[in-house]
Amino acid sequence: MMTDKFIEIWQTVISKLLIHRKTLALVMGVLLAAALPPFNQLWTLYVAFSVALFLCCQTNSLKKLAAQGYFFGFGFFATGFYWIGNALLVDPLKTGWLYPIVLFLNGAFFGLFTIPPFMMSKLGKNTLMKILLFAATWCLVTEWFRGFILTGFPWNPISSVVSFSTAMLQTLAIWGAYGLSLVLIILAAWPVFWILNPSKKTAFIAALALLATDLLWEYGLYVLVNRPRVQDGNSVMVRLVQPSIPQSLKWDRQSAEDNLQQYIELSNNLDNRYIDFIVWGETASPFDLTYDKEHQRKIAQIVPKNGFLISGFLRYEVGASASEFVPYNSLAVMNKKGEILDTYDKSHLVPFGEYIPFRRFLPDWIQPVSNNVAEFGRGKQYKTIKVGKYPEFAPLICYEIIFSDQVVRKVNKPKWMIVLTNDGWYGNSAGPYQHLAAAQMRAVEEGISVVRSANSGISAVISPYGIITASIPLGVSAALDTMVKPEAAHETLFGKYGNFIPVGMSLGLILIALLFSVRKLFN
Repeated sequence: MMTDKFIEIWQTVISKLLIHRKTLALVMGVLLAAALPPFNQLWTLYVAFSVALFLCCQTNSLKKLAAQGYFFGFGFFATGFYWIGNALLVDPLKTGWLYPIVLFLNGAFFGLFTIPPFMMSKLGKNTLMKILLFAATWCLVTEWFRGFILTGFPWNPISSVVSFSTAMLQTLAIWGAYGLSLVLIILAAWPVFWILNPSKKTAFIAALALLATDLLWEYGLYVLVNRPRVQDGNSVMVRLVQPSIPQSLKWDRQSAEDNLQQYIELSNNLDNRYIDFIVWGETASPFDLTYDKEHQRKIAQIVPKNGFLISGFLRYEVGASASEFVPYNSLAVMNKKGEILDTYDKSHLVPFGEYIPFRRFLPDWIQPVSNNVAEFGRGKQYKTIKVGKYPEFAPLICYEIIFSDQVVRKVNKPKWMIVLTNDGWYGNSAGPYQHLAAAQMRAVEEGISVVRSANSGISAVISPYGIITASIPLGVSAALDTMVKPEAAHETLFGKYGNFIPVGMSLGLILIALLFSVRKLFN
């Protein structure tokens, strides 16, 4: 009797919710953002995707499915990328008024990528097929394809929601970030069986999703417990330097010398006799170290006697005309003599940060922002650097680390990555934590260590299994000496085949779902 009453109430609730489908989709998208780092409210993943699939199952019109998908994506991306607007608050009087506009544009543009999963679900002839089509299309379009458009911005894949657990990250070594997203979405949508038809049977089916999620954790725990140990004698000693210079002073010309001096003083505060590498953050030096001999000599004083300094700096090349100079966001390796042994120029530039797409077509009212963004030169991807006796490393700058399967070369893969970044633009927000999670994910995918030095945080050393072995918290000014073990590098399935794996998984599921649906249609 109680069961019948509950079902009656539940059906009433469902009918009321269906009156406001787009609003419900928008709310679910916002709720989904709570699963992202640093909040990691994993339960919202199940609620959001179960309701999303419920809407797909209750809607036959492609137009209405597209609208629901757009509102879902609008809520998710506007909320998940809220921290991008913090860059406008560095100079609030000049650009602060654009903050709500940026929030709206984030949702308006990226919401387009969540339309295809909703529309594709229509082709499924039962609930399971709809789930498979939705999840596979999300993997292909909402995540993988988003990594290419306008040079790509694959920030916040669904797989990042489990970054709080290194055990849960271990399957990244098999199918990468997009493959794990695919699996998590299928599991998170599973409770829709119960939403559509509440009963003991469907409750058991929904519970299977939690069991499968636990299996991901159990597998990861097994990998971590049985990982090979590397002797400390095979380690590299690094000093991470994080001055936490406020972004309002970062590019202030009058503060340039003081900012560089902060790096020098923090680097000199500790005994560096046993240090192999001192690592500074992105554009730590505003001076072109390839030509500026005065600052080369000044910086060389803190370089370890038998080691090296790795620093971000601005490099300039003559452009099309003799009076034109093209800036490059670069990394330099310097020895004790002040010699620049090698450099790397950032290859994946940030849209609207390091270049403006379609700049000449922008309206006049956006010029206060666009005029402050230089057109940076683009370097070559997949460079590796070897100095002295140390293992070869892959240099990366800032958001280059967010690109799954695009951080290191496949042949003669380096044994570690060094990432320089400046997350000071985004203040004390979710952005720096999400950026750190991306570095953890790349470490597991490729099976190599990551050394991450940030101007304002979070600087960290990450093992090939995604374990943060040492870190400096966000906003803290400090230097930290710690070990890196490049010899712990190991080959992974994903590192060998890359995104062919998750893309193949998604296409395979779509094919199976379509074949099954066509067969059902003609039976």
